[in-house]
Amino acid sequence: MTNLIPPGIRIAPAPDDPRLTRSVTGTDHTGAPVDLAVVEERPLTIYLNAREIVTAMTIGDHPEYLALGFLLNQGMLKRSDQVTRVDYDEEVETVVVRTAQQTNHEDKLARKTRTSGCAVGTVFGDMMEGLDGLTLPDTPVRTSHLYALSHQINRTPSLYLAAGAIHGTVLCRDAQPLIYMEDVGRHNAVDKIAGWMFSETETPGDKILYTTGRLTSEMVIKTALMGIPTLVSRSGFTAWGVEIARQVGLTLIGRMKGQRFVCLSGEHRLIRDADPAAQADEPRKSARKGSA
Repeated sequence: MTNLIPPGIRIAPAPDDPRLTRSVTGTDHTGAPVDLAVVEERPLTIYLNAREIVTAMTIGDHPEYLALGFLLNQGMLKRSDQVTRVDYDEEVETVVVRTAQQTNHEDKLARKTRTSGCAVGTVFGDMMEGLDGLTLPDTPVRTSHLYALSHQINRTPSLYLAAGAIHGTVLCRDAQPLIYMEDVGRHNAVDKIAGWMFSETETPGDKILYTTGRLTSEMVIKTALMGIPTLVSRSGFTAWGVEIARQVGLTLIGRMKGQRFVCLSGEHRLIRDADPAAQADEPRKSARKGSA
């Protein structure tokens, strides 16, 4: 595979990793035999101290980041909590996150509700907690950077391009992709980003979060609580996602494909320094479906 990984990216997809896909044989629409790469799906059980929290279906990469990010984004782990150890046991497919002090995850579990997410789409009755009084930085977003990010990300070797049936989320700064995570559930991919940022004490205020998935309420809430002021997607919006983005002042950009995008919140951050007509449309071979 040609190396098209953008320079400067710290974590990139690994489509050639044999643990992440499996070759299966079937027949096509004409009845001819066909070999196809399909994405692996395996369980990962997450513990917080001695308490089992959830079993998530995941592709299996970066389990420590996924566990940390899930607990952070569900409000079971606070960014001020002191994490003493994160232990991953590949044989039993388990991650244990240990903290110095007792957490309040029992209360969180008592208030859980089911949402529209893929694979792990569970948030809690107090999912809006933390949004009141939240102020996101007014970091400018240049449209030239958005076009550059879209161009780079859609041409980066990925599990999606190799096998499909997967979501991608990319943490970016200006026109530079930094961390590119994929998973069978879009929320898993976001949680891996959150876990990496927590582990590396990465500042969020100058970042852009790019995703291939829908801009739902939970995606907006997670991005805002992570402190990232701009969320961009190839896909569309839900009404509640737009409402919450406007409430917290998040810049929300969707349907970003080729020359086009739509901004439904946070227009004040946009610096329109690129002529859309001068941007190349996506070649069909690198185009993704944006409805997932």
